[in-house]
Amino acid sequence: MIVWTHVLIRLTLAALFGAAIGLERERKNWAAGLRTHMLVCVGAALAMMVSAYGFMDILGKDNITLDPSRVAAQVISGIGFIGAGTILFLRQGIVRGLTTAAGLWTVAAIGLAAGGGMYFAASTATALAIIILWALQPLERKFSDRFKQKSLRISTVSEAKSLQIINEIFQGEKLNISSCSVDKTDGSYLITFSFKEIDKQLLAILINELQADPNVQEINWN
Repeated sequence: MIVWTHVLIRLTLAALFGAAIGLERERKNWAAGLRTHMLVCVGAALAMMVSAYGFMDILGKDNITLDPSRVAAQVISGIGFIGAGTILFLRQGIVRGLTTAAGLWTVAAIGLAAGGGMYFAASTATALAIIILWALQPLERKFSDRFKQKSLRISTVSEAKSLQIINEIFQGEKLNISSCSVDKTDGSYLITFSFKEIDKQLLAILINELQADPNVQEINWN
């Protein structure tokens, strides 16, 4: 049977590990912030201890066999429900919350390690998670901006106007268009252009011309 001092140490460390990762998420004002990560990590640590030590009083009796990993295993699958709640589908091609969901899954694993007494593994995973979430973000942005396709979304009030805009843009020079789509929603037409590359001065001219058109409702460049 585990002593109370070890219980205190493991739950406290789990709370600290979860807080370290949660602070990084809190800094960006995500829904899953400091308290969420702390609760997930502490809960996972407690589940690990219950799984390993919670059935000691009945072990050894006749016809009773237990797998101590079963409770802990359910934490990994169960955390998926919380992670799914942090994922938001904003619009076509734009999904937010995947990193937060992955962070919650990692925090649950860290909690299991802390609850199992694997302090070095839990602390190392916490340090690596902070490096991945915070320190590597500028590097990720640098590479993603270089290879990411740029998209221009234009909302118009009529089908005729959307066709006119499509013809004008396809006839333009120095526009390396990779794809084009038109969607009709709530009486308006959303045109989406994807570019492999585009001249910035030409883009500025194009957006100014579209803004001056009264039939254009919205312009979004990403």
